[in-house]
Amino acid sequence: MDTAELLILLIGSLAVTGFARAKGLPAPLLVTAVALAASFVPGLPEITIDSEVILTVVLPPLLYSAALDVSWQSFRQSIKQIRRLGIFLVIITALAVAVAAYLLIPDMDWPAAILLGAVVAPPDAVSAASIGRKLGLPRRVMTVLSGESLINDAASLTLVRVFTLIAAGTSLTIWQDLGIFGLAIGVGFAVGIVLGVAVHWIRMRINDPVVETIMSILLPFVAYVLAEHLSGSGVIAVVTAGLYIGYNSPKEGYATRLQERPLWTSIDVILEGFVFALIGLQLKTVVQDLLESDRSLTQTLTAAAVVLLVVILVRPLFVFESYVRNRFNGRWLRPLRIRLSRGHPSLRWLRGSAEPKLNWRELLVISWTGMRGVVTLAAAVAVVADPVQIKAQDTIFIIAFVVTVGTLLLQGLTLPFVIRALRVQDPGEGEEDVRSEMRLNQRTTEAAIALLERRRPAWSEQYGAAAVDSVVNRLKARLERQAETFRRDAEEEEDEERNAPMRLRGAQIQDIRRELLDRRREIVLEEREKGNLDEEVMRRVLVTLDAEELAMDSAQASRSRS
Repeated sequence: MDTAELLILLIGSLAVTGFARAKGLPAPLLVTAVALAASFVPGLPEITIDSEVILTVVLPPLLYSAALDVSWQSFRQSIKQIRRLGIFLVIITALAVAVAAYLLIPDMDWPAAILLGAVVAPPDAVSAASIGRKLGLPRRVMTVLSGESLINDAASLTLVRVFTLIAAGTSLTIWQDLGIFGLAIGVGFAVGIVLGVAVHWIRMRINDPVVETIMSILLPFVAYVLAEHLSGSGVIAVVTAGLYIGYNSPKEGYATRLQERPLWTSIDVILEGFVFALIGLQLKTVVQDLLESDRSLTQTLTAAAVVLLVVILVRPLFVFESYVRNRFNGRWLRPLRIRLSRGHPSLRWLRGSAEPKLNWRELLVISWTGMRGVVTLAAAVAVVADPVQIKAQDTIFIIAFVVTVGTLLLQGLTLPFVIRALRVQDPGEGEEDVRSEMRLNQRTTEAAIALLERRRPAWSEQYGAAAVDSVVNRLKARLERQAETFRRDAEEEEDEERNAPMRLRGAQIQDIRRELLDRRREIVLEEREKGNLDEEVMRRVLVTLDAEELAMDSAQASRSRS
């Protein structure tokens, strides 16, 4: 792909993404559909996927950005569900696909069949997460989906690494296989932690938002490449570093946080559009490969359709098997576990840890979020591009493409209807967030007032009583006004709870506040045009108004992401 083709692809995908966002449509699906149609336009140059570019340039920033937004507390609480989906479901899917492929494709041996299963096993949560946020999925569901997407790629790519070696003729024992898995996890985690700690330590001391932001941009690439160079999992390294930086970012300077959030949002939009455009543009190549191959077209398409069906069905079967088993364990075995754990301290682990409980509607939504994406296609391209011949290489790529596009169109297009039909939404979470925000603001304001009084004597000795009293009294009065405002807002919230029909939703209140901000900006510009306002003063006032709107948008985005 030359520079001109890359620019055309980026501009085209961005244009379609912008249209989709403006119309409230799922951008990944629309970009894929438009690119599928564009792949047959006469004269359009053939654009091929470079797996190295996808895995080292596109995947790390997408994973890192997602990890930054994941709540570590929620991730830790849901770790059992995330582990089941992100590791065990990947293995089960790979084995189920391997059985189907081995039975349907005559020239495919077991290593190649399992390799195919590993390629198509990991769901891509980009489109699912964007749809879920837009439709207001509960926080516990979004946490599971986001957490799964952070670790399932590592499990899949490690399986691909192992079975690529086996399919190429390398003899590995079961202990060597486990050693590769253990090394990938251990090295990836160590690299991510070391780099995360080092970057956070530096950013705490340099106080330069521009340099700190550049370090954040470079971190996922360095983590991925270094971990892969050391035979570890680059995905785990990136995710670990992102979780560490995201958890510790409140300790860093506010200017860096304000600068990084819109930057990573922009990077996500560009890369996601680019990836899904690449997926769609491969249709022409896949059709040509099918027509030129020596294998039966009907046989290949039948195998691809069966694998697609297996991929779609395995996920709900696995999810609901866990649900039924957990209900059985909870009803019959958990009381026994609790009695045993009380009887002997060494058996406390039998109780298990508390985790958010998901009802059957939420599990059904999770079961239908199995769309495949960038990792599946990049891994398939890597298999085809491998210089060592593997049985049925071309078939693996064709089936991977059919599964990717098929899940995007079948599940992606119907997921919004599933969410709406099941009413898997929790508007109460947003309202509770607003009340928690008010309570927190009130507590911080009261703590600041107490600090003023506590530190007044020391400041008076250091700076002079008269000067300190003037400043402290002014600051205290301002803080008390803020505390009164927060208290009054909380009382109004309680009144609105009692008068629900008269209540405005959070989004409606945001619209009103945004309209007020727009009017204040108009006044600023009018004063500038009349010559009553210096340009520098105007910029400082606009920065204040922009910061107010950014805080409002950030709070809304955090509630929708969490």
